Amino acid sequence: MTGGLPMSPNAEGIVPTASFAALLEQHDLTPSWEVASGSLDAPEATTILALRWADGIVMAGDRRATAGNVIAHRRVKKVYPADDRSAVAISGTAGMAIELTTLFQTELEHYEKIEGMRLSLDGKANFLARMVRGNLALAFQGLIVVPLFCGYDEQEQKGKLYSYDVVGGRYEEQDYATTGSGGNEARAFLKAEWREDMGEADAIRVALEALIAASEEDAATGGPDPKRGIYPNVVTVTDQGYREVADDELEPIAAAALERRP
Repeated sequence: MTGGLPMSPNAEGIVPTASFAALLEQHDLTPSWEVASGSLDAPEATTILALRWADGIVMAGDRRATAGNVIAHRRVKKVYPADDRSAVAISGTAGMAIELTTLFQTELEHYEKIEGMRLSLDGKANFLARMVRGNLALAFQGLIVVPLFCGYDEQEQKGKLYSYDVVGGRYEEQDYATTGSGGNEARAFLKAEWREDMGEADAIRVALEALIAASEEDAATGGPDPKRGIYPNVVTVTDQGYREVADDELEPIAAAALERRP
């Protein structure tokens, strides 16, 4: 991934590398997780989705995290910038998913500083797949992390999105993708409502309505909660970059969507 010949060690015997994780390994600073046998009731982040529209990608996640049959948190953020042209959404074990996202952000920033260039969108997607695969041992113990990734491909001049499986399989999706406990319900809604020529406003509305549909069938998915001022985490990624949609913008869209529900 370095795009060049191997570098020589410096005076301290450290070989410069475009991978931040590899740099930590050289300093023996790699973080590790050890899980004893038995159950671990860690909070789980639930439903996330992404859909392509005419000028880019909309990515969204509900705000609920659960621990068993208990609502552990109501305001969990599940969609993050990977860099200024891409975003990653998390589902699965919340704490580990957030840590993986932070490391992914650092890896992309480190690569750009070392190489003097941005990693391609496909390269970012592949790197994230490798990170998910690295969590496989913990996944067997129930600490599963399954993200979605999207970005604007500056070479192809279009938005692209990727889904993953628990063993790090990476799949480019053409229209939309969902995962998490309410993913099947959200996917069924998107299948009926998605159109290739949607504008940004329609794409945001459809994303919100898909999460509302999921919340009606899946207890672990939280819909909009106007009384508490809680709305899904929604972002757009276009040739203009990453943009987080403010709650003030989502509030009337959510109110209209809830009014239309039977």
